[in-house]
Formats: sequence, structure tokens, C-alpha cells
Amino acid sequence: MNHQPNMPTAFRISDGNGLQAEVTNLGARIMRLEVDGIDVVLGFDQPEDYLPENHLSDFGALIGRYANRLAGGRIEVDGRTYQLPQNNGPNCLHGGPRGWQYSLFKVAEDSSNSLTLMLVSPDGDNGFPGTVNAQVTYTLADGALRIDYRAETDRPTVINLTNHSYFNLDGCNKPNTVHSHLLRIDAYLYTPTDSTAIPLESHEPVDGSPFDFRTAKPIGRDIAVDHPQLKIGRGYDHNFVLNHPGLEQPAAVLESPMSGIRMEVFTTAPGLQLYTGNFLDGIRGKGGVAYPVRSAVCLETQQYPDSPNRHWPESTGRLLPGQPFNSTTIFKFSHK
Repeated sequence: MNHQPNMPTAFRISDGNGLQAEVTNLGARIMRLEVDGIDVVLGFDQPEDYLPENHLSDFGALIGRYANRLAGGRIEVDGRTYQLPQNNGPNCLHGGPRGWQYSLFKVAEDSSNSLTLMLVSPDGDNGFPGTVNAQVTYTLADGALRIDYRAETDRPTVINLTNHSYFNLDGCNKPNTVHSHLLRIDAYLYTPTDSTAIPLESHEPVDGSPFDFRTAKPIGRDIAVDHPQLKIGRGYDHNFVLNHPGLEQPAAVLESPMSGIRMEVFTTAPGLQLYTGNFLDGIRGKGGVAYPVRSAVCLETQQYPDSPNRHWPESTGRLLPGQPFNSTTIFKFSHK
């Protein structure tokens, strides 16, 4: 594709068999994801609706340079401390107030079932060191959406890329909660947080807690349990330590008893952030429909929050010259 749009533009891709997506180059956002005609992601109608002057949201976006939170908005790289924006209490969230979700990506490849978008994040972007060349490819095939991330840097820096789609498998035009959605997460451990949603030092077993999704259960079954961790985020907003990162078995399975749509999540990432739309406040989305609290669930495959400031060997969040970051997540759909 020779023409590079300099404004938000939408691109449609399809697997040719009932799965379709619409992606905008603004934030590499997934605007629509249709399973047999049911659009299962929240968002807005037009690409320009996602401009920050129109709406501040993470709907469907590629999040970078570092998804989730960094404590105190600080990182240390090669012995030097960098102060980043503090846009979530004392912390830096999703790369800062103007992260990649508001950047215009360039189109590298565009076909009937695949779209590759690229972004150059310059040295000093939102305070992060190093120039990062990032790329994301969305591919639809055999009922699955595959997302391939890649990033390279010219200086040591940090990286954590994820997609922030808000899923409601009953359809985005039905403003009901996702409490009845059945969720299973292949994780024995999760990362409890302090009052500002920064992980504590140790992971905790899910066993015997509201965070036990090892067997599928309704999302709403334990969400109102009197538990200090659920009070912090007004529901689930926590990272789960995945037992088996890779593409061989699902890290999570989400299913709607109402629509019969089932979504399996496969990922090479070490963690998965479960967020139950606790801060949706009635914002009006597609077709003017209001999205109330917990009308969607996010399953963000990721490095652990605040990884660069910790000593977690399976999740460093570091990006070094000559050592590209690669990560793959697959959302596979079936419909009863």
C-alpha cells in the first residue's frame, strides 16, 4: 500500500468465514470484531471518535510503550532514573496520558485478512529512553484473531505491549454486565496490589480466594465478595501469573451462555490482566449505546505490571538493542 493516511482511517479484514474486524491506524485500535455478525468489542462508530479531543479511552488500542502501571512513574535503565508522567495517582499508566493509543501508525501491509501497522516512538517519548520501532500484525484465519507484536530499540529501554479490547460476547449493542460470562484462567497465582494498584512483592495463590478461576465460573459470582483486593479496583483489575505461556493451550477461556460465543485466549506472554470494566461510567459508544459499569471484560496479555522495577526473571519488561521483543496472542472464537 503506497498511500499513507495522515488521519484516522479504518481498515477491514476478514477470515472469509464469519469473522471480521475493523481496525483504525489511530492507536492500532480494533474498532469492531464480528463473530457471525455479532460485534463483541466496545468502542465508537468512526475512527475520528477515538481522537483524544473527542474521547479519552483505551477501547481496542495497542498499549505502549509500557502497558499497565509503573510505580511512582519511575524506571531505572543502565543506572539512570527516568521520571515518567504520573497519570494514575502516583503511577504511570499505559505509557502516560498520551501513549501509543493516540498515535497514528503507518500501514506496512494490508491484505484481505491481515493488516500490519508500524510506529516509531522517538527517544524521550513520554520520558522513555531510546527510539523504539514497533510493529503489530492483525491476522484473521480459521475463526481466530492473531496479534503479533514486535519491537526493537537503539538504546536500553522498557517495553510491554498489549491490546486493550473490551469484550462483551453478547454484543456491543447490549449494555448488560458481563457478570454471567463464564471465565476460566490457567493460573495458580496472581499479583495482589497496594492501594494504588501496584503489585506487592510476592505472588499469592488463587486457591481459596475470589481470584480462583482455575475452573470456569461466572465473572460476577465473587466480584462483590468482601475482599480487600476487590475493594482496591472496585472489582477485578489484577495480573494473573500464567501457568503455561505459549500457543499450545488456552491461557483463558471466556464464554457467554446467552449468545453461545466462546473465546479462547492463547499467548506467549507471561501474564494476563483481568479487568472487569469497573470504571466504565455510561460513556456512549457505538450507536449511542451507553456502556455502564462492568459491561465488558478485558483480558490483556502482558508482562507483569511494574516489571522493570522488580526481579521477576520470567517478566523483566526490558528491551535491549539487538534483542527484539516478540509476543503473540490469539483470540479463537467458536459459536454454538
